[in-house]
Amino acid sequence: MESNPAAPATKSRRAENAELTRQAILDAARALFTERGYFQTKVGDIASEARVSVAWVHAVGGGKSGLLRTLIEDGVTTQDNARAVDSIGSITDPEELIRFIVRATRERFSQWSELMRQVSAAATQDPGVRKTQEIAYEGLRGALHLTAGRLAELGALPDTMDVPHATDLLWLHLSNTAYFLRTDELGWSLDESETWLNETLGTALLSRPADPNRANTPR
Repeated sequence: MESNPAAPATKSRRAENAELTRQAILDAARALFTERGYFQTKVGDIASEARVSVAWVHAVGGGKSGLLRTLIEDGVTTQDNARAVDSIGSITDPEELIRFIVRATRERFSQWSELMRQVSAAATQDPGVRKTQEIAYEGLRGALHLTAGRLAELGALPDTMDVPHATDLLWLHLSNTAYFLRTDELGWSLDESETWLNETLGTALLSRPADPNRANTPR
């Protein structure tokens, strides 16, 4: 029996179309969650925005909660985040490492702050959203723990500071909550925030003070 040479191509096209549909649904969900808020967005709104059926939306995410979780999980597991983790383990200059993690969290905040603002607002009322928020927190805190561990490996931490304490200090300054405080409540620009973070974390975490004449951005 002859094989059908068009079968692999057909399967590939179907897989590609399915992925494009999935991405359209996720893009629509993110845009609407950001614009309207989680509770004000309906599954039908997402379907209309993505130009698919409601059934497709449920198939991709299982409803609003599933779509939000998928958005956050996809954000945590990006190639950019994987490269950042690799960089944390390869940087040998403690001051450069602090500048790197400050810049990385700044960029992450810029990309995700609008959605995470809505997640934070909904998390107080919805246990499912709260669990999704925890996924984002765990991803960031894991990167900060790696940073603290790397500083310890480099012998950069003060003698009185261990890795858990250093991780807490990084979280205190680099979490979404900390960024929202500086940008929303204090009105700081991200440039001002980055300069302050490099100076403050250098002083708090390094056994010798950071050099203020060093560049404020990663090499």
